[in-house]
Amino acid sequence: MDGSKNFNVIHNAFSDLDDKESLGIKGKFFAGQELNLTGCEVSINRLPAGTSFPFVHAHKMNEELYVIISGKGIFCVDNENFPIQEGSLIRVAPAGERIIKAEEELFYLCIQAENNSLMQSSINDGFIIESNSQK
Repeated sequence: MDGSKNFNVIHNAFSDLDDKESLGIKGKFFAGQELNLTGCEVSINRLPAGTSFPFVHAHKMNEELYVIISGKGIFCVDNENFPIQEGSLIRVAPAGERIIKAEEELFYLCIQAENNSLMQSSINDGFIIESNSQK
């Protein structure tokens, strides 16, 4: 990773998941360190059909945003079950007791950030660069 660049890239993040394991969970990859993330953590996940995350969990400080890339399943927060599918977005507060179950093979992202830490949104933070350097 080149510290002088304003970006980092991981290629084939989903196709290489069968070779990844984190926290004893096959098909889970935390990308934060490799991407040099400083404000959030991102995990890239694959759950085979008929399986679930191996444990119910909650967090002390971080909320999570789950982005379902493909597949179908059931998400459970605080003993409330609801269906999920490609395109589903699920935000869970730190104290929410959560687990995800795959009815079909599921690919999803989980983005963690400290609860109540966002100081502005992109529309207030971004600005247009008047330059031809990106063409």
